[in-house]
Amino acid sequence: MSDNFNAFDISPVPTPGPDAVPPAPFRGIYGMPAFATIPTNDLAASVDFWIRGLGFFELFGVPGRLVHLRRWAFQDVLLVPQGSVPEQAPAMSFSFACVLSQVDSLVEACRALRPDSVDGPRDTPWNTRDTTVITPENARIVFTAAKPFDPASQAARNLEAIGITPPGVADDDKGHA
Repeated sequence: MSDNFNAFDISPVPTPGPDAVPPAPFRGIYGMPAFATIPTNDLAASVDFWIRGLGFFELFGVPGRLVHLRRWAFQDVLLVPQGSVPEQAPAMSFSFACVLSQVDSLVEACRALRPDSVDGPRDTPWNTRDTTVITPENARIVFTAAKPFDPASQAARNLEAIGITPPGVADDDKGHA
């Protein structure tokens, strides 16, 4: 028996599917369990790209010190001024969930603002469609959208091979929640 169990009910990410609707932007205040802090040498340009290209909104700002951006609950980014930023994106990336219906518009918006900023979208062996965006600060941001689950697919076999049983396929998670 696995120590893993279905806990999708605590996530803002909707059930994967072609008709999945993204949650509304979350404007509540909470203790952030995780967030990215990204240095920028042009705070205004960075905020503009994150809002118009990546679909974030400004939750609040401290003039000249930081801008707190958010999309869904638990998708928080702090942009902070810094004299310089790396000349190229690092190998490390930060990923945000999205839904399939958002992928094309995100790609179009980012390419309209920065034509060479997008790599993808591409389908992964673990059943997602991923798009990598290099932001004005040279941060490597990945937007990942889960695809509908097909229990007969190669992706299902890939997940099963590493011990992941999708919710609803096995009923062995009773007593874990």
